[in-house]
Amino acid sequence: MQDEPTPVELTKSVADFLRNDITPLISGHQAFKLRVAVNILDLVMRQLTREEGSDASEVVRLRALLGVDGEVTDLNRALAARIAKGEADLATPGLAEHLWATTMDKLAVDQPNYASYKRELGRG
Repeated sequence: MQDEPTPVELTKSVADFLRNDITPLISGHQAFKLRVAVNILDLVMRQLTREEGSDASEVVRLRALLGVDGEVTDLNRALAARIAKGEADLATPGLAEHLWATTMDKLAVDQPNYASYKRELGRG
């Protein structure tokens, strides 16, 4: 692992270069594809900076809901299985709150400019 620049700094540098230096030079379908690429780089940056903390919070909530230990993927599968079997539903204490927090964490990475997400942030 390298010390500096960090993966976030490298990704941000490439995104900024493409956005600020290359975007003004192209048009049409190529400009569209470039905007898609820049959006992907922005998404990767958000994943690198937010996802670890979001996953850790999700694991804490899942462990409390399920009463078992495990990794985020395994815990999510266990929760999905309980829901599918009818062993858990929105009346289950903490489940609705968990689902809401998980959704908001995922939107913070995937769609931070989504109007409904921003509105919900303002309520908190």
